[in-house]
Amino acid sequence: MKHTVTNTKTSTPINGRVNDLHKPRSARTGKVWLVGAGPGDADLLTVKALRAINSADIIFYDQLVSEEICALFPKDTPALYVGKVKNNHSIPQEDLNQLLVNQAQLGLNVCRIKGGDPFVFGRGGEELLELRKAGVEAEVVPGITSASGCSTYADIPLTHRGIAQGCTFVTGHAEKTLDVNWNALAQLNHTLVFYMGLTRAGDISDNLLAGGVAADTPVAIIENGCRKDQRDIITDLANFPVAVLREKVKSPALIIVGKVVNMKEQLQVEAWIKEAQLSA
Repeated sequence: MKHTVTNTKTSTPINGRVNDLHKPRSARTGKVWLVGAGPGDADLLTVKALRAINSADIIFYDQLVSEEICALFPKDTPALYVGKVKNNHSIPQEDLNQLLVNQAQLGLNVCRIKGGDPFVFGRGGEELLELRKAGVEAEVVPGITSASGCSTYADIPLTHRGIAQGCTFVTGHAEKTLDVNWNALAQLNHTLVFYMGLTRAGDISDNLLAGGVAADTPVAIIENGCRKDQRDIITDLANFPVAVLREKVKSPALIIVGKVVNMKEQLQVEAWIKEAQLSA
């Protein structure tokens, strides 16, 4: 079956036969880089990521790759949007896997760029597995995952001596119900970070409360983390689903549950005191 991919950022229809866009420069097999773009700020791209972007013959990029990063793509390199949003995939994952294989077998250098890190809820492992099975040369370029980047930009340390000695990442994305051992999660005494959890806010709150997490446990909701319009919303576990609705939070958003969230206010107060002392 032929699929039509649409570049939603340029409204340019892209026929499923992407092969026609670029002639192979040699008969040899090309290479695929699975590149982590980080959470949004272009300054957080690694040097290696930028090298892969600049050396590519064709680029495939996701929904979470920011416009600021897309602006760095070479003007003469085809850049095709293959993003995924909830209930709206521009191209099925299986077809995308095969597309990467096909392009490399044409002799092209392919940059498959994703938000965050390819191996943290990014399906990079699935893509790499298909490439390796097909005998295609492939390399993964790590990126700063959202939990680290967004929490740091919000002045929230994921671990802090005497408060949290561990951190657990959980995906809030599921077809029907979240397959999570909530009781075990609640007893970890870790900072909990939920990716893609906005639509599951009620489930997250109810299950953690039922597992024994205190209702007044602080929660941070970080919208558009590491971007110019980042918004940090501080609430608690009992009220966090209401806060999501009240504040009309939109994706991408990260949810942090744990006492480390209280560090945000303390760190900002310390920064204010320091600034006052320097200006005195």
